[in-house]
Amino acid sequence: MRKWFVSIGLLLLLMLAACSGDESGSSDSDDTEGEHGVSISIWHNFAGNDLRARTVRGMIDQFQKDHPEIKVEAQAIPVDGYRQRISTVAAADELPDVFLTYTGSFTDEFYEGDLIQPITPLLEKHPEWRDSFLPGALDAFEYSDGEIYSAPVAMSATSFLYYNKQLFKENNLEVPKTWDEFMQVIDVFNEKGITPIAIGNKAPWVAQSTTFGAIADRVTGTEWFIDAVAQDGASFTDPIFIEALGYFKQLVDANAYQDGANAIDNTQAEQYFAQGNAAMMINGSWTISSLAASASEETLQNIGVSVVPAIPDGKGRANTITGGPGGGFLLSSKTEGDAKEAALELIYVLSNAEAQKAIAESNSMVMYDVEIDPEKVNPLFYEAFKLVREVEYVPVYDLHLSAAAGEAINTGLQEIMLGGDVEAVAKKLQQAQARAVDE
Repeated sequence: MRKWFVSIGLLLLLMLAACSGDESGSSDSDDTEGEHGVSISIWHNFAGNDLRARTVRGMIDQFQKDHPEIKVEAQAIPVDGYRQRISTVAAADELPDVFLTYTGSFTDEFYEGDLIQPITPLLEKHPEWRDSFLPGALDAFEYSDGEIYSAPVAMSATSFLYYNKQLFKENNLEVPKTWDEFMQVIDVFNEKGITPIAIGNKAPWVAQSTTFGAIADRVTGTEWFIDAVAQDGASFTDPIFIEALGYFKQLVDANAYQDGANAIDNTQAEQYFAQGNAAMMINGSWTISSLAASASEETLQNIGVSVVPAIPDGKGRANTITGGPGGGFLLSSKTEGDAKEAALELIYVLSNAEAQKAIAESNSMVMYDVEIDPEKVNPLFYEAFKLVREVEYVPVYDLHLSAAAGEAINTGLQEIMLGGDVEAVAKKLQQAQARAVDE
């Protein structure tokens, strides 16, 4: 049995009977079903009623209409349960022909388990499409064999600095570009009785994903972080990482966040900010979709977007955002013959230039060089869309750390927000990552 699904564990295997069967399974080239010459399956998590989800489902429906000779068996699985469902069928080597993936360790495990096959021939067949992805977009899906296994249909941007334009104007403040300016702005808003930065860290990934990763990269640089993840000449107890944690603690000590920040969730923090109770918020691109669904046009026009301020003498670059390529579609290693050709064509239809434009105009970020109609998107999205083409991308911590180390830094940042010691947090993170590398 392959190493990868051994790690899934007995629990997922016990769930298999409920989650596999007719819902999944790869197609063989001689599958026939009525008038269809071939049948393919696709799983994805675009199950909601937001514009992007409806757009992607519409593309799949249109593909079926355009190709009556192909039967497309589509499963739209809610986001919260998607990873577990895919992991379950992967454990039994019964993946659908095409399925949505995420960059990082999630795709790594499919590759290491020989569960997927490359789409490099598709990219070679459509060179103009291949060459229109933004720099680095395809790198996350390229592996040591030199092959590319997916093309992103989204961008993960997790550390935008959102700000209330009116509050800044009323207090004669400029959007901070440096850390000193940032701290001065925080002091002014505190003096005015306005929460400087809204955050909802009840689910502890928020502080790490939106704020700390961006700060830490500015202090340590990306290369140091990658070495620390690999435990290759760098440790999370190194002074430079302690310094990075110290910058986050500065925000806490300066009362940058509202009271009870660890007790409210991210959506509550977004609303707190949108209602004008906080001057700033550091959050991801998902906030744009969330606010677009709940806030007025006037509110959206009053929100500006920038990047986390530069750190003095830091080893990392300024003008960066944590994130990079988002999800893409993978091709099962078991899909062959006519089914493989049909599956590749479906992947192309869901990620080609036309698809990227449609997804972008559903107020969703893409890592593709595409022009969009500003009249078709909300003003906040259009401002952020322009910004992401002017910045570089640095790693999101929990996409690279082991699960245990990710939990260690997440809970550690919660502890710091409650007065915890930065060196103790660093030690726990180091121990968790070292154990994972040694296993």
